[in-house]
Amino acid sequence: MTFARSKNIGISAYKMRLVIDQVRGVAVSEAERRLMYMTSPAADVVLRTVRSAAANAENNDLLNKDDLKIVRITADQGPVLKRYQPRARGRAGAKDRPSCHLTIEVAEARIN
Repeated sequence: MTFARSKNIGISAYKMRLVIDQVRGVAVSEAERRLMYMTSPAADVVLRTVRSAAANAENNDLLNKDDLKIVRITADQGPVLKRYQPRARGRAGAKDRPSCHLTIEVAEARIN
């Protein structure tokens, strides 16, 4: 199995999981087609990481890109930047800026 990681993405893990659920377990070529037409900003990050995992498999493990399938894809919570939002009467409200880590593993699909 070959993998690619994108770390400290400025999107929450919840929003990233909404996108990766659409491509889990499908072929890399089909995943690229689906992600290209999604309007979410998370889809661009997932597409770039899928292409990176496919390139890693092609160059490092000498696998054929047409036979690759996404076998595992996860979005884990990353560090949270804690900021403040000015509020009324000189007070400060909390404003968290979440991030996530994306991991994609690809392998050759088994032909039955």
